[in-house]
Amino acid sequence: MELHGTQPTLVIITGMSGAGKTIAVQSMEDLGFFCVDNLPPVLIPKFAELIEQSQGRIAKVALVIDLRGREFFTALSESLGFVREHYTIQYEILFLDATDSVLVQRYKESRRRHPLAPEGMPLEGIHLERKLLEDLKGWATQVIDTSSLKPAQLKEKIVSRFTNLDRNAISINVTSFGFKYGVPIDADLIFDVRFLPNPHYVETLRPKTGQDQDVYDYVMKWPETQTFLQKLLDMLQYLIPLYQKEGKSQIVIGIGCTGGKHRSVALAEYLGRMLAVGETETVRVHHRDAERERQG
Repeated sequence: MELHGTQPTLVIITGMSGAGKTIAVQSMEDLGFFCVDNLPPVLIPKFAELIEQSQGRIAKVALVIDLRGREFFTALSESLGFVREHYTIQYEILFLDATDSVLVQRYKESRRRHPLAPEGMPLEGIHLERKLLEDLKGWATQVIDTSSLKPAQLKEKIVSRFTNLDRNAISINVTSFGFKYGVPIDADLIFDVRFLPNPHYVETLRPKTGQDQDVYDYVMKWPETQTFLQKLLDMLQYLIPLYQKEGKSQIVIGIGCTGGKHRSVALAEYLGRMLAVGETETVRVHHRDAERERQG
């Protein structure tokens, strides 16, 4: 089903304060969505009723739901359950996140106070909010880590996802990273490949990345690499349809090595090619840390 089809779709935008919800809702407005900010969760069924009674005139709706306390979760859960039982509307939950350090920096730059720590340090509010939102993040059909995204890049991600939404499709993002720079906070699955022989210790390969053919060949030539990839692909080909069945619109697969430059990059490139063979998957490969040393 496409977003412009007969069945309406509701997108709920939520996540950490300072993670980019304002940019997200602006992006949805540009796509022609009817958007409402700071909507109490108890009113979601009313919007579902409005959408169904509009007979297709209102088919694209985005609601921004912000944290307001513990009762928030009970109301949201009950409202979504009511929508599932009484309406034909399909809904997505878009959760925006960012690392604590990035969120603190954004609050410092904007000179805003965190809503959960109006008199204290932003980090205190961030820690409390992250704990309160932990379950909601698990409900999300899509999580976007905005830590390293510029506003235009976040908009591009949202536009790419919601321009032509196909309920039978799933977006697979394979991300290479370096453990020494931290684990991607939006990853659904993390695989540690630091057990593989490291090209870093080969002088001619050290300055290059896993996208260079000689580094790629070095990583791929080992028996343990081939065995690992065979088992990993077998598991992913089993898991992806199950995620799809549960309504997940996106899966982020993190492949990590020490610096995120050689082994993880090579394996992410391989996985990207191998997973992009079906008709219901969109596969993207991103190398978070491959150029970090060159960028200083």
